[in-house]
Amino acid sequence: MVPIKPHWVQPSHPDRLHLIVNEAEFTSKSISKIALPPFALFAKLEFPPCTPADKPTYATVQCGRDKHLDLNSDLLYINHSCEPSLIFDTGNMNVIAGPKGIQIGEELTFFYPSTEWTMAQPFDCLCAKPTCRGRISGARDMTDAQLSGAWLNGHIRDLLEEQRGSSSSSSLNGSNSATYTIPEKNSSEKNGFHKVGELDQIAQSLRDALTHAEKVVEAARNALMSYVGAVNDAATAANNGAAKKKEEEEEESPEGARRRGPTSRELSGEMGGDTMEVLA
Repeated sequence: MVPIKPHWVQPSHPDRLHLIVNEAEFTSKSISKIALPPFALFAKLEFPPCTPADKPTYATVQCGRDKHLDLNSDLLYINHSCEPSLIFDTGNMNVIAGPKGIQIGEELTFFYPSTEWTMAQPFDCLCAKPTCRGRISGARDMTDAQLSGAWLNGHIRDLLEEQRGSSSSSSLNGSNSATYTIPEKNSSEKNGFHKVGELDQIAQSLRDALTHAEKVVEAARNALMSYVGAVNDAATAANNGAAKKKEEEEEESPEGARRRGPTSRELSGEMGGDTMEVLA
């Protein structure tokens, strides 16, 4: 296939990524301009610039069982990796940081089978990561071991579940095709999570991130309450001090003295030599 020539204004994400374009086909790449913690938002998959695609190509992203989209932005140049720095969460139309977060200068990548059931243009992965899966042709053709620990979008999990059911039926007739086994849920839940036999790496990382976020929120709430309390105390003290100072100034000023009301002694006539003897 002929590489797509950009028809959008570049750079499309100037504050997020730096695009490195190479002359050789399919060797361009994107470098992060920002650092993000695990699962933080990197970019939104918005319409526009995204548009529905009539059919899947090497440049489209699958966002549903039979739905694909054209990115129409520099996000197109985010390459595949078996240990990606990004996750394309098509269920929420977000691009988020992976379980390890992102560092400035790091290449931006995502795991193509996390969105693609079948690849329009399969390729041999050259990521050279310890977990490299080799041939990448879509989640449909990958084994349980190859998909283990990877973030997979909902439509991919649904298709794998169907494939598992189909393979279970076929195995009764002698088929030995490998499929991805999805853990079964049981009836018990804790903190909104269904308990499963073992959490995969992504699920555990998400839970750890949520726990950390809850602690951050609680710490921020306590800090806010403490700060607001201190500000209110300071404001109250300042108001009290200002009122007292004003009162003292009024008492010390000549005008204040003139306005001062008579004392009880003055009212009883015991000052100024004006005590009078009342004759019977």
